[in-house]
Amino acid sequence: MSADKTKSWYKVSIEVAKLFGGKISAIPKVPVTNLQDFSIYYTPGVAGVSLEIAKDPDKSFDLTWRWNAIVVLTDGTRVLGLGKVGPEAAMPVMEGKALIYKYLGGVDAIPMPIRAKTQEEFVQVAKAIEPAFGGINLEDIESPKCFYLLDTLRKELAIPVWHDDQQGTAGASLAGLYNALKLTNRRIEDTTIVLYGAGASNIATARLLMTAGAKPGNIILVDSKGPLHAERDDMDHLMLSHPWKYDLALKTNSRRAKTMEEAVSGADVLIAASTPGPGVVKKEWVRAMNKDAIVFLLANPVPEMWPWEAKEAGARIVATGRSDYPNQVNNSLIFPAVFRGALDVRARTITDEMIIAVSQELARYAEERGINEDYIIPSMTEWEIYPRAAAAAAVKAVEVGVARRSTTRNEEYERAKNIINSSRNSLDQLMKIGLIKQIPEELLVEVK
Repeated sequence: MSADKTKSWYKVSIEVAKLFGGKISAIPKVPVTNLQDFSIYYTPGVAGVSLEIAKDPDKSFDLTWRWNAIVVLTDGTRVLGLGKVGPEAAMPVMEGKALIYKYLGGVDAIPMPIRAKTQEEFVQVAKAIEPAFGGINLEDIESPKCFYLLDTLRKELAIPVWHDDQQGTAGASLAGLYNALKLTNRRIEDTTIVLYGAGASNIATARLLMTAGAKPGNIILVDSKGPLHAERDDMDHLMLSHPWKYDLALKTNSRRAKTMEEAVSGADVLIAASTPGPGVVKKEWVRAMNKDAIVFLLANPVPEMWPWEAKEAGARIVATGRSDYPNQVNNSLIFPAVFRGALDVRARTITDEMIIAVSQELARYAEERGINEDYIIPSMTEWEIYPRAAAAAAVKAVEVGVARRSTTRNEEYERAKNIINSSRNSLDQLMKIGLIKQIPEELLVEVK
């Protein structure tokens, strides 16, 4: 059994935030040796660049940082497992996201919490800032607003729009599930999957699972009122208030399970993405599942039940969203690589096929390393996976016709590897010469 160190991590994170005054900053990428250089970078020389872009706006991807820049956009209405804490309180999370983008994907990401009162106002903000960026990462937005924003912006913008709580979690879950199914000798099309929690993550996961081959009838989504099914009393209300949930209620749960106990009875997989625990997922639910059950407990900062409790109840493979337990189902394995590949081919959108290609590449990498019950998905520290996954995303974007420019797997792998290595090497050099200080050891005592 392992002790929970959540509050210790809170304390360390607060002290580090005070010490550094945030996680990211902007630094020049061009040499400055004298004042004459500014005649190139700014006036009068810069007018030539502006005139080129005015003739063809797509040249902004070649002549400015736009080719590698995205915005992490939130209204702070559903931050991690903390809920509606507001845009200011969302900033530390968006900063962390931007840091991960740069370190793992070589992507320049700008954190941008906004005070948007309505979903229509949010859409207008996103449209207004489109010319500045090559992509938008929607983050920590309440449901069902997040579904409307993703669907609307994907239709109306000519750059990739991504909602990590939907597509990132779904992609990471699928990657882990591929290898969990291999270890338990299951096929996705024959597997019964219960998704506990019917918010952004699991609705997107259900949709991605079906695209990847899972039978809709073998999937059961469970919200606060119980399993979704076509005869629920609130179907008329859902049709008007939450069409995404309504659609899945019609397609899934072919055996019409009406309680959580009925849903988990004989199920092969339980993916919980609900509210922080422990005690949210019950041991008796896991005991009711099939032999060699697969249980993903993805709530943050505390999983729905402790992983050792799931094992005690009979689960063979357990994953969480935490880095301090085995099998972290981590969005950070997905979004840096997806955007690296999408940006490199100037993609107009990110499709489900691109996400599945990245999930398959992650699963393939782990299988090459040797999968086991405590290793079904790579960790964030296995750096070599990122250019591989980026290449998978880029090639698939070209295949499905959403890329502005073509590439091959080898070309994109080398390009992505060079960009990511350059980003990490820059940080390493800044630390080496002391411009970025180390975290004092005394602050880390409680979490070691």
